[in-house]
Amino acid sequence: MKIYDFEGFPNPARVRIALKEKGLFDQVEFISINVPEGEHRKPEFVEKNPSAAVPVLELDDGTTISECSAITEYIDNLTGEQELTGKSPKERGVIAMMQRRAEAGLLDAVGTYFHHATPGLGKAIETYQCAEWGNHQKERAVSTMRYLDTVLAQQPYLAGDGFSVADITAFAGLGFADFAGVETPADCKNLAQWRAKVEARPSIAG
Repeated sequence: MKIYDFEGFPNPARVRIALKEKGLFDQVEFISINVPEGEHRKPEFVEKNPSAAVPVLELDDGTTISECSAITEYIDNLTGEQELTGKSPKERGVIAMMQRRAEAGLLDAVGTYFHHATPGLGKAIETYQCAEWGNHQKERAVSTMRYLDTVLAQQPYLAGDGFSVADITAFAGLGFADFAGVETPADCKNLAQWRAKVEARPSIAG
């Protein structure tokens, strides 16, 4: 397998964490796509992913899979045990729901703020910006942090008792928020405790 990504970016981080959780990290060839330099917009990469976004998984037969949730779904099924995406229909439904809430409400919202209401990746990359929309999404991100805090008051992980892709996405979202200057509310104690617990996992702590 090959993964086209840019190390340090939040979405590539999600896939890298999943690979480490599954013990597959060493079976992947990583190919760096220099997003700040615009390499993701070159025709040869756009052919692999029309959305011109990293990461992209390329299989041995040439099949390409983009979108983090799709890549993680594939990875989680490789070993026969679905530890990250759920085993039963109920687990899969709840995990998918919470993963999407963390993705849209936190990670994507922070991304919109970063790309629209800050200098982002620079004028060469940020060809269109709407600061009002970006700042609105910043508010959404903070609201989602508060929501996740209430969820974690009732259970150890975002989708229940076990660590899942929902936790990976939220963790990456909080890291992106730190980078973009979106502060986690100080009173989100449950979220802070959960974050410290997740950060200590071998797949993240190294």
